[in-house]
Amino acid sequence: MKPIDLKHQLDEWPSFGELLLLGLQWLAISIPGIIIVGKVVGIIHDSAVVGQITYLQRMCFMVSIALFAQILWGHRLPLILGPSTVLLIGIISGRNYNADVIYTSIMIGGAALTALSLSGLFGYIQRLFTPRVVAVVLILIAFTLLPMILNLVTKPHRAVLAEANLIFSIILTGCMFLSYRLVGPLWRSTMILWAMIAGSTVYYLIFPFAINLEAIIDQRFAGFFLTGPITRWSLESGVLVSFLFCFFALSINDLGSIQSMQGILNPTGMSSRINRGITFTGVANIIAGFLGVIGPVNFSLSPGVIRATKSASRFALIPASILLCLISFSPLVINLLDNIPPAVIGSSLIYILSFQVSAGKDIAFHSKKDFSVQNILTIGIPTLLGTIIAFLPASSFRLLPIFLKPIIGNGFVVGVLTVLILEHLILKKNRTRM
Repeated sequence: MKPIDLKHQLDEWPSFGELLLLGLQWLAISIPGIIIVGKVVGIIHDSAVVGQITYLQRMCFMVSIALFAQILWGHRLPLILGPSTVLLIGIISGRNYNADVIYTSIMIGGAALTALSLSGLFGYIQRLFTPRVVAVVLILIAFTLLPMILNLVTKPHRAVLAEANLIFSIILTGCMFLSYRLVGPLWRSTMILWAMIAGSTVYYLIFPFAINLEAIIDQRFAGFFLTGPITRWSLESGVLVSFLFCFFALSINDLGSIQSMQGILNPTGMSSRINRGITFTGVANIIAGFLGVIGPVNFSLSPGVIRATKSASRFALIPASILLCLISFSPLVINLLDNIPPAVIGSSLIYILSFQVSAGKDIAFHSKKDFSVQNILTIGIPTLLGTIIAFLPASSFRLLPIFLKPIIGNGFVVGVLTVLILEHLILKKNRTRM
């Protein structure tokens, strides 16, 4: 990879003005992921249990402290961090269970990831991360979220018809991909933010009756977010197993994001950075589970941002974490963010997950020789099976024992189990590790 002529090195402090501007850039990149995942989970949960405003406040706070800790003591790399999409799959699968059951499982998953990293056992599990397995994980995350995305873009919203939402979503998604072709790297890295701002503005100009101005005006500018319940210990074996598979995928995502810095910055001590980074991700998920919000993971967006800004300073993310923490204490700001229409959220997810599917394809097929029947079957069978299960109605699993429903009824878990069996047992032959 061609080296980059950087203005700020990894451990270099920019000037105050540059630090603030770069911090705002990183903040603009981190906020959309929080809004998208937080709003989706807020819709899934019963509002009497987890209010959407409080949920987003807690999530902003959790992400801010996790980001701050990673930059100073964890991997110490300029990596943006946000809520994990793969854990969203676990929440959707366990939506019929009490929220305490879901977030207890996230706490346990975070503790397991922390223990594996601290003990050195993560290296042995890493052997399972062959290119085919990683590819299937990335593709399944996108495909098994499709039913939820369809619900977002077709569901009526405050008297706006489902057909109108669908048409609006198709047009917005098309505009996002067209803009991607026309703009430069810096604009591409913040494409989701501008699409959410522009999309919401146009949506409410077309459907002005869909916005609840009174609810926004009535919100306090500042307010604490720990007034509601904190997770109480509640364990269900089926939900826990489902989330452990999700954490397997989360660890792949986290590892890949940290390793993405190798080619662009070539920092020293990568092995220890990986161990510390994954350990801190595990601890952050324990905290997230305790607060009753979805856990975080490191994102792989940073190489593009570094190339666009010519700054690799990890300290530029500190202002972003501080500003995000301040936002978490403002119900008014959070309420403004929460009013982004579901059709805009769904369009943004389509845009994000399209690139994830592309990344999975690139990992699986590096050359023409990778297009063998054996490789294609190893990827195709789990992907199709997982997608089919994701679209099956809940009634299809009514006869299963209750502890098996979150496992067999989770297309992502079934797909990952299938690819592991095919890759390491049935079709085990001439496999290479990541």
